[in-house]
Amino acid sequence: MALWIRFAQADRTGFGTLEGETVLVHEGDMFSSPQPTGERLALAGLRLLAPTRPTKMIALWNNFRALGEKLGVAAPEEPLYLLKAASSFQDPETEIRRPASYQGRIVYEGELGIVIGTRCGDASEAEAERAIFGYTCINDLTASDVLNKDPNFPQWVRAKSFDGFGPFGPAVATDLRPETLSVRTILNGQERQNYPISDMVFPAARLVSLISRDMTLEPGDVICCGTSVGVGTMKGPRDVVEIVIDGIGTLRNTLVQ
Repeated sequence: MALWIRFAQADRTGFGTLEGETVLVHEGDMFSSPQPTGERLALAGLRLLAPTRPTKMIALWNNFRALGEKLGVAAPEEPLYLLKAASSFQDPETEIRRPASYQGRIVYEGELGIVIGTRCGDASEAEAERAIFGYTCINDLTASDVLNKDPNFPQWVRAKSFDGFGPFGPAVATDLRPETLSVRTILNGQERQNYPISDMVFPAARLVSLISRDMTLEPGDVICCGTSVGVGTMKGPRDVVEIVIDGIGTLRNTLVQ
């Protein structure tokens, strides 16, 4: 297993693998034969960036059986998803500010993210499995009062695409079995979500395969696998939200109301 990160240091940006509190710097393409430079940097002296630069972030709805049962909705026959704007992507360990145009509820959603490593279109499940580079942590923030504000048009993309509403990281972990993982969400030191990935309606490779039949997935793209029970509102004025997945790490951001 490797933990891949992107970082900023003064006026440079780079990427590499994380070993404890040290980053082994690499060069080239993270997804295609990256080469170690021999440089080693202390993690404490770096600013973490979102670990990839996606062309798109795809977010699933109703992909966990437990939440579907709680909501009284049937498991879908095909993935139900939306796209989050690139301007919503946010780095780990940063502040997210409440949008000036919105004063309603803001909801956290701890999720597993699938990171694509090779171009993938109309893929079989076996091909989709090979196209997965690794997995990351997601907080799929939602301005929940926007969703049904207009009864004629559910505003999913707007509700989930405000600036900063798509933090992910801190790393991409390779060679993990996602069905063995659990997602924990901690709000201001209190655990609010703790659910198994094995409860997904569409497992990772199946999900990538089905979505690739609709749109070509590019290296660095992220699929947010959806969330389960325990979603809640952040009430401020400064809420610290941590998404924790063992083997990947902790995605930590602060919502400033």
